[in-house]
Amino acid sequence: MESLHTLIENQYHTQGLYEDILTRLGDQEIDMNNVSRNDIAGVDEFHVRGAEVSRELASQTKLNNSRVLDVGCGLGGPVRMLADEYNCQVTGIDLSHEYIRTARGLSELVGLKDKTKYIQSNALELPFENGSFDVVWTQHVQMNIRHKLKFYSEIERVLSAQGTFIYYDIFRTERGQVSFPVPWADNASASFLVTPTYMDDMLESLCFKNLLTTDQTDDGRRFLENLFEHLKKNGPPKLGLNVLMGSSTKEKLVNILKGIEEEQLVLQSGIYVKRAIN
Repeated sequence: MESLHTLIENQYHTQGLYEDILTRLGDQEIDMNNVSRNDIAGVDEFHVRGAEVSRELASQTKLNNSRVLDVGCGLGGPVRMLADEYNCQVTGIDLSHEYIRTARGLSELVGLKDKTKYIQSNALELPFENGSFDVVWTQHVQMNIRHKLKFYSEIERVLSAQGTFIYYDIFRTERGQVSFPVPWADNASASFLVTPTYMDDMLESLCFKNLLTTDQTDDGRRFLENLFEHLKKNGPPKLGLNVLMGSSTKEKLVNILKGIEEEQLVLQSGIYVKRAIN
């Protein structure tokens, strides 16, 4: 029987991903010796609202010159943004070997190799000493995590005293079952959604204090509606999330929008601080 670890890694595996992105950039006649972060923005942030919401989250707390860990970094878009715009020392980890390989290649491509670091790792066993980071950041990751207490306990462990935890994620409500496939799971065996209340209570049970919680559901719905309108008029982008999800892209995004409209799914972001232990 396939392990959950393998199941999740296979969920996101796209063979030759970095090379495919290079080919698509070339097809757009982009100068390969002068590729910018903006040139790859359509593909390098695998979450609803992409770079827009990452910048929004970054603006809500003091990040300049921080040591940051992005748990579930994907192709490294937020890692590069935080390193480039906030002068942070940023490390990204992800379970997917192909994502990490691609993240490294993209950082080198846009001239940020020396300011970013990527490690293939399991989020339940972070390869860092206690208190290694001032900020831990995670977006659209916990949906694949069965053992959530272990996940958030590891985040707490690697945070420094009074460090900041920032998340942006998808959660379920009590209003029925989500339709599959979705971007994080082709079927229910890879999906472990909880309610926002469940997660908030878990964080409070650890050494976290809530500073800010934001309901992102309406913004996410509008983003998806606008995306479908754009796709209807212009067809799939040359470099977009279709590169990661392939032929099932539309069906997966439709199911997220359907879940939001039927009030089965909600999006939420939050900022927590690690409380001092007396």
